[in-house]
Amino acid sequence: MHINKRVGEQTVMLMHEPRIIATTSIVGPKEGQGPLKDYFDVILQDDTNGKDSYEKAESSIMYDAIIQTIQKANLKEDEINYLFAGDLLNQLSSSSFAAREINIPFVGLYGACSTMAESLSIASLIMDGGFADYVIASTSSHFSSAERQFRFPLEFGSQRSLTSQWTVTGAGAMLLGKEGNFPRVTYVTTGMVRDYGIKDANNMGAAMAPAAVDTLYKHFKDTGRDPDYYDIIATGDLGKVGRELTQKLLLEYGYDISKVYIDCGERIFNNEEQNTCSGGSGCGCSAVVSCGYIYKNMLKGKFKRVFLVSTGALMSTTSSLQGESIPGIAHGVAIEF
Repeated sequence: MHINKRVGEQTVMLMHEPRIIATTSIVGPKEGQGPLKDYFDVILQDDTNGKDSYEKAESSIMYDAIIQTIQKANLKEDEINYLFAGDLLNQLSSSSFAAREINIPFVGLYGACSTMAESLSIASLIMDGGFADYVIASTSSHFSSAERQFRFPLEFGSQRSLTSQWTVTGAGAMLLGKEGNFPRVTYVTTGMVRDYGIKDANNMGAAMAPAAVDTLYKHFKDTGRDPDYYDIIATGDLGKVGRELTQKLLLEYGYDISKVYIDCGERIFNNEEQNTCSGGSGCGCSAVVSCGYIYKNMLKGKFKRVFLVSTGALMSTTSSLQGESIPGIAHGVAIEF
């Protein structure tokens, strides 16, 4: 018997709601000094994590996040059916090099900073379809590896603009299962690419905000839910500038999200004290905030209904050099407990 799970234009309602049965969040020293420090599982003392390059360090923290999550659930690697993971580096090297040490079938994903919600979305759909018993969704980023790939050599010491964001050093992993009293994934709203012509790589919030607005609007429209249905609506990586834009633009659609809206990038740092300008970004940003702050508060009962919208700037080093604008994407996942 065929059951249509599609709701509206871009949303799927999950009939067999997968449970998020364990998470792990690992962050660098700077993130460990921020306002959410008490929610992270591991705070590195050294952002190289004992490795001889930043790229190896990033891969190692993703590996650690995945392994610790499996251990928390008292499972073994061979019981996990899929690993969906991604990062910001060329050819997904952080994820691929972590996956080579783990005996789990691996699918690499690239959604730029939206990859946590993207991996969680696809993992949830796979679970809902009955194709797996356990799936892991994971994402990582590292300030130093991303900075020298996308912007300038670290030694250059360039001055940062007030609209710029600080790539989060961190990795998060979520393990989905079928049973247990845990937060459940109920809806997945897959985003469309939106590009309003922003070319400034130091203003990612403005580049990604239209995609966030579009996905939020489509989710409300598809599900019939109002913003007030949720205890928290969290965008992933917009920072202060992007959050303000998103909030303002959604009002034009008739939705006021101000009472429940946070941005992970704005919350992860004390922006003025830590000199992070508009806030945090990177795949690891929404990953560690959702695996740490949001998930742990759901277990405590503080948040019962959450809509996570990770946002990504789909540029490459080549496209920027060729004068291309920055396309944005945002994927949304409703999590309820």
